[in-house]
Amino acid sequence: MIRLTAQVSGRVQRVGYRAKVIALANGMGLVGIIQNRPDGSVLVIAEGKKKDELERFASAIAIKNALIQAGNVDVQYSQGSGQYSTFRKITGPEEVGERLDDGVEILKEMLIDIRSLTVNVNNLTTLTEDGFQNLNTITKDGFQNLGGKMDQMLDRQEETIEEIRGLRLDLKSYMDRRFKRIEADLAELKEMKTALKEKGLI
Repeated sequence: MIRLTAQVSGRVQRVGYRAKVIALANGMGLVGIIQNRPDGSVLVIAEGKKKDELERFASAIAIKNALIQAGNVDVQYSQGSGQYSTFRKITGPEEVGERLDDGVEILKEMLIDIRSLTVNVNNLTTLTEDGFQNLNTITKDGFQNLGGKMDQMLDRQEETIEEIRGLRLDLKSYMDRRFKRIEADLAELKEMKTALKEKGLI
C-alpha cells in the first residue's frame, strides 16, 4: 500500500469540497480520510496499491469550479498503513450547525441563479415571438415584392431557431450541473442530519 498525504489550501471549506473528493476517491477505489483543518485548509489522506493511481487522484483533487477553488495541493507520498477500509470524512462537532447554515445559503444562491436564467430565456422567447408577429403583420398589410426579403427573413428565422436550440442545450447542461451540485449538497446535509440524530442533538 502507498499513502498520499495532501494539504489543500484555497477556498475548500464549506463549499462541498470534501464531498467531491470522497466521490473521486470512491470512483478510484482508494481508502482514507478527509478533514477540515483549523487554518482553513483540508487534510487528505488516501491509500492505494499503485502510485500512478494516487498521482491521478492528486491531480483530480485540485478542483476549481464556481464554488471550489483549490489553490495549492501540497502532496507527500509514504508507505501505507492499511488502517483504512473506506474513504470517509472526519467532522468536528462545531461543524455540523455551520454546515447546515452554509448549505442553505448555497442553495439560495443557486435558486437565484436558476431564476435569473429562466427570466433571460423567457425574454429571448418573447423577443423571437415578437419578431415573427411583426413579419406576419407586414405580410398581411399587403407590401409587394417581399420575395427577396422573405428569403432573408427565413434565413434569419432558421439562424434564430438554431440559436434558440443552442441556448436551450446550454441551459439544460447548466441546469443539469446545478441540480447535480444541489443533489450533492443535499446528500451532505442529509448525512449531517443523520449524524446529529445519532448524537441525539436533534
